[in-house]
Amino acid sequence: MFTPGADGVNAPVGETDDDLIQLLTPDGERVHHQSYSPRVDHLDRVALEGLYRDMVLVRRFDTEATSLQRHGELGLWPPSLGQEAAQIGSGRAMAPRDYAFPSYRELGVVWTRGVDLRSTLHLFRGEDHGGWDPNEHNCHLYTLVIGSHALHATGYAMGVQRDGDVGTGDPGRDRAVVAYFGDGATAQGDVSEALTFASVNDAPVVFFCQNNHWAISEPTQRQSRVPLYHRGRGFGVPSVRVDGNDVLASYAVTAEALERARSGGGPTFIEAVTYRMGAHTTSDDPTRYRTRADEEVWRRRDPIDRMRILLEREGTPSEFFTGLENEAEQFGAEIRDYCHAIPSPPVERIFEDVYATEQAQISSDRAWLTDYLAGFEEAAS
Repeated sequence: MFTPGADGVNAPVGETDDDLIQLLTPDGERVHHQSYSPRVDHLDRVALEGLYRDMVLVRRFDTEATSLQRHGELGLWPPSLGQEAAQIGSGRAMAPRDYAFPSYRELGVVWTRGVDLRSTLHLFRGEDHGGWDPNEHNCHLYTLVIGSHALHATGYAMGVQRDGDVGTGDPGRDRAVVAYFGDGATAQGDVSEALTFASVNDAPVVFFCQNNHWAISEPTQRQSRVPLYHRGRGFGVPSVRVDGNDVLASYAVTAEALERARSGGGPTFIEAVTYRMGAHTTSDDPTRYRTRADEEVWRRRDPIDRMRILLEREGTPSEFFTGLENEAEQFGAEIRDYCHAIPSPPVERIFEDVYATEQAQISSDRAWLTDYLAGFEEAAS
């Protein structure tokens, strides 16, 4: 998925792809697109500054969580470094009534749905199975099983359809669903099945694939012989490829897809071309399978850097950036304090929320474990 670049190293896929939707270049220059530029025209400077703030704070949380794992405070952490624009742009395009189904790297999406990012720490600290109430935020819990939630999202969208909340023309009623997954998940059968059901049922669901070029250690060219957005077309699903490091383009493309879904136009497959600048998870060593040269190519396409250049050109004062830097540092300190204060759960908690109602085998197992642990206390006394 790389082609030789003018700078002598590999350039990202899509650099010369006429189908790639881009509204903001890596140099911070606006690009006009007849279909998609009008969808961001209503975003004034304050709104653009908001998108920038979103990305900066989400990245600050991500880097702090990575450090917490390195210090033994978390069991694992999946960094989202470099993917902020795809997540913030698409997430901010969603309406309050829309429903998001994230994978396990969608910090930006979770942020846009109003979830306290600190809630994600509970899962990776092993203290909780999820961390938040999905229906409070219209945002499902993280899904660790690759691609399985694409089916959940499609089923939910079909339920929305059967509830009559599609195509009514009432913005307070019509709603849609977005399923987020990575390039590697497109090789899973669950995603193919989800695309089949969504297509034949015209389900109001948007499949948002963040192609970060690496399914753990497998490059995209080892996963597919065609661009990933062509896979959606194979199921009869309208598909589009967008510059995933461009927050404006990610917003515009998702907004268009959601509008079509809510109006009864069916599903859309979006391939957001981005790059995972960090490791797959903190248990991964990316230096084993990719070069520093390729990483540097993408570092020069950083989604936050290009947005800052645009803001500076459009008159955002330096005080805004200074204030945001201070806010991010304070945010980092709050994250550390919060993580350190998470209490260890009682062992019996593992039996909670396994079934909706009490079940005989669970009750028996809980009683056995309680007696077993009590035996240690008696021996100690």
